[in-house]
Amino acid sequence: MSQIILISILGMIGLLIVLFFVFVPVGLWVSSMAANVKISIFTMVGMRLRRVRPARIVLPLIKARKAGLDLGVNQLEAHYLAGGNVDNVVNALIASERAGIELKFEKAAAIDLAGRNVLEAVKMSVNPKVIETPNVSAVAKDGIELLVKARVTVRADLERLVGGAGEATVLARIGEGIVTTVGSALSHKEVLENPDDISKRVLSKGLDSGTAFEILSIDIADIDVGRNIGAQLQSLQAEADKNIAQAKAEERRAMAVAKEQEMRAYVVEAEAEVPKAMAYALREGKLGVMDYYELQNLKADTDMRETIGGGASGKSIES
Repeated sequence: MSQIILISILGMIGLLIVLFFVFVPVGLWVSSMAANVKISIFTMVGMRLRRVRPARIVLPLIKARKAGLDLGVNQLEAHYLAGGNVDNVVNALIASERAGIELKFEKAAAIDLAGRNVLEAVKMSVNPKVIETPNVSAVAKDGIELLVKARVTVRADLERLVGGAGEATVLARIGEGIVTTVGSALSHKEVLENPDDISKRVLSKGLDSGTAFEILSIDIADIDVGRNIGAQLQSLQAEADKNIAQAKAEERRAMAVAKEQEMRAYVVEAEAEVPKAMAYALREGKLGVMDYYELQNLKADTDMRETIGGGASGKSIES
């Protein structure tokens, strides 16, 4: 019985030792002491209680101290709790210090929390990046379309990285500058002869204002001649003018037909009044019976002549 109790006690002691070494990062504390970075073991236990992984703080701190950076545990822990990438920030600070670029921890932390890769920004500040624009369509004053492709060399500006516009804005401004420059040229041949004019004019506009980059150079990679936009527009305008003229002519024809029908209606209406007028004249004695018969004979004679004339013309046509 005593042996069972002894084994239970030893098991409990072993379990407590295992839990102690799991909860208390003794190995990490030994590593920090060996690196001459003094962090008390109680501080690491406090990190555990604050749900902070001690390795995410201690290892970057050791790296920073070895690189000669004066960083504290509280700074790194606060940045970790804010959701930042402590290791990435420390690497960026070391890279900037080696490159002679002034970058404070607060600025690097702000860049990291803003969602930008601060280490990539430092690398881009040391080694500029080349951005290639897609084909930009621009039309000169002579109506010829040019397809221009440019390569833009940019360098990250760490001071404007927080709140500054990204690559999409730079590309949009470059495209706008190319369209404006080509559009102001009298002929597309001028642009083909001096493509560097595009680079000079676009670069002089200060297109990197308000962005997170500094434009170092703009180089025209390729210029292709596209469509004759001026001729196409003139053709479309001529077609539109023709359609308008046809519509106006059709409108005038319809008005003429309507006017003709209106006049025919007036004639029919006037003819309808003739019998009434004759009846009135007979009643009033202004027209005699003989006069009426003479009018009827004259009408019959006229109808006969028209019939004969129509028949003769028909025979002549047949012959």
